[in-house]
Amino acid sequence: MQQRQLGRTGPVTSTIGLGCMGMSGGVYGPADRADALKTIAAAVDAGITLLDTGDFYSSGHNEMLIGEALKTLPRENLLISVKFGAMRTPGGGWGGLDCRPEAVRNFLAYTLNRLGTDYIDIYRPARLDPDVPIEETVGAIAEMIEAGHVRHVGLSEVGPETLRRAAAVHPVSDLQIEYSLLSRGIEEAILPTCRELGIGITAYGVLSRGLLSGHWKPGGRGEGDFRQHSPRFQDGNVERNLALVEALRQVAGARGATVAQAAIAWVAAKGEDIVPLVGARRPDQLREALGAMELVLDADDLAAIEAAIPKDAAAGERYPAFAMAQLDSER
Repeated sequence: MQQRQLGRTGPVTSTIGLGCMGMSGGVYGPADRADALKTIAAAVDAGITLLDTGDFYSSGHNEMLIGEALKTLPRENLLISVKFGAMRTPGGGWGGLDCRPEAVRNFLAYTLNRLGTDYIDIYRPARLDPDVPIEETVGAIAEMIEAGHVRHVGLSEVGPETLRRAAAVHPVSDLQIEYSLLSRGIEEAILPTCRELGIGITAYGVLSRGLLSGHWKPGGRGEGDFRQHSPRFQDGNVERNLALVEALRQVAGARGATVAQAAIAWVAAKGEDIVPLVGARRPDQLREALGAMELVLDADDLAAIEAAIPKDAAAGERYPAFAMAQLDSER
């Protein structure tokens, strides 16, 4: 497994990271605990060092799951990235954001306990809290760095202005944001700003929530699956998006790769400062994702892939309208 540094001031990590959200269920339907633990262990064994989670993933369940896995893993060799700030309700709904300094300290205390560790490698607000200046949130994380509870400041789904304001308070290791063949919006202003400021990218959604997995079929949205409400999976849109996937399948097949491997390798090839997060929930999904690291794409390969799925070709937004309106990165 090759390594990359997250920005000018961030840690060195594996070329790809493991996104653990789907392992707790509640987003893509039911998940299997045994499969999740096997997948985490296999990822670490394969050289993946970055594990990404959020304290609100299944209301803390995901952190407890990772905490269980950490009992048998070399913590000192791993980077744990945690998002905070999103509020949940007992029924599993969303209750807004809270990124006040008091909330930062409170959320962190619970996270450390659930993970069974005494520090978090990268701590980041999940979204920009419109009621709290980013300077206050980042300043609170900086205080936790001074206290030894956190190693690096990260951000998630914010735009250029917020990036600059945050970086003026404390160095930012990386911006976690959606980036894939179907979601290339960061290329216009956000990615150039990150590179100017020396901020890395941890890219989530590299398989566009399964669309670019090469295994998705219409009608695959089960009960409790986020994709029931995702615009790109709605009738009319999903058929157009799957046609793009089939075009990519032809290009990938010519290189002896799967659709998923081509999609992951494309993101990784867009810059040494970009680390794709793969959301594998099972060992077989992880094995396929790891195969992307063996796929070396030259300029002709990149051009062929981008011809199969041109920029802005996706049908439908990446989130429902109400969620898009809450993204600082989309302003």
